[in-house]
Amino acid sequence: MKKYGAEFIGTFWLVLGGCGSAVLAAAFPEVGIGLHGVSLAFGLTVLTMAFAIGHISGCHLNPAVSIGLWAGGRFPAKELLPYIASQVLGGIAAGGVLFLIASGKAGFDVSAGFASNGYGDHSPGGYSLTAALVTEIVMTMLFLIVILGATDKRAPAGFAPIAIGLCLTLIHLISIPVTNTSVNPARSTGVAVFVGDWAVAQLWLFWVAPIVGGVLGAFIYRFIGSEDK
Repeated sequence: MKKYGAEFIGTFWLVLGGCGSAVLAAAFPEVGIGLHGVSLAFGLTVLTMAFAIGHISGCHLNPAVSIGLWAGGRFPAKELLPYIASQVLGGIAAGGVLFLIASGKAGFDVSAGFASNGYGDHSPGGYSLTAALVTEIVMTMLFLIVILGATDKRAPAGFAPIAIGLCLTLIHLISIPVTNTSVNPARSTGVAVFVGDWAVAQLWLFWVAPIVGGVLGAFIYRFIGSEDK
């Protein structure tokens, strides 16, 4: 239960810190943090929690990461469902706290997006479903390669949280214009349930694509990272 609690808290922090920066601070008058700040915020949530709970649960914070680690031979199948449930519940709890905070400002309209992920008319840059699908698969695939490589026993010890956090920052810098960046079904679900309507209707992509990408990344790393000669 301690591991599941750690995943709940870690995912709560990821959604509150990342989506909170997008909803509350990205376009704040005159001193808004913009795309760069939101990207950094997501990376910092993972970096800080990796140091805080990595030794407890592994700090997955993401169903696609848990599934990818399982596909990569680093995680037992029996732990998948409890981990995923903890991550999704943590994301929804954070979405609820963020909704309470954001709705305290006059003129708040949750239907405007609330940091939800989307494609087509709901893509920040107007990108198509196909573009969104490719983006989420490829970004999650590379995320898993970095995670598996940085946590490999042959990698420099103690630096994995930094590499993983910076990787997530880079992923956001690339893909926020396309999908608002998911690479994490729990992050997407945590805010989509409060928007409802289009956000829930498009949520399927932000489960399917990250999971496919995570599995692909695991298979690629098992090939390139194998110690077999």
